[in-house]
Amino acid sequence: MTDDVVLRLDRASAEDLHEVLWLVGEHLAAGGTIPPLPHETNERLGRVISTLGRSLGKAVPYC
Repeated sequence: MTDDVVLRLDRASAEDLHEVLWLVGEHLAAGGTIPPLPHETNERLGRVISTLGRSLGKAVPYC
């Protein structure tokens, strides 16, 4: 038995997650700014975070 967590993401959500993780990394590494995200991107990432939280057995306050 493995302790892996596997998520299936649609292409748009995967692209959004990649972009946000890259922006956060750049921000931390070089002090760059993180631009505001479009509403649709925020919605998709909110669903990803909720799904991940449920997969980890954490309380998820929304979705």
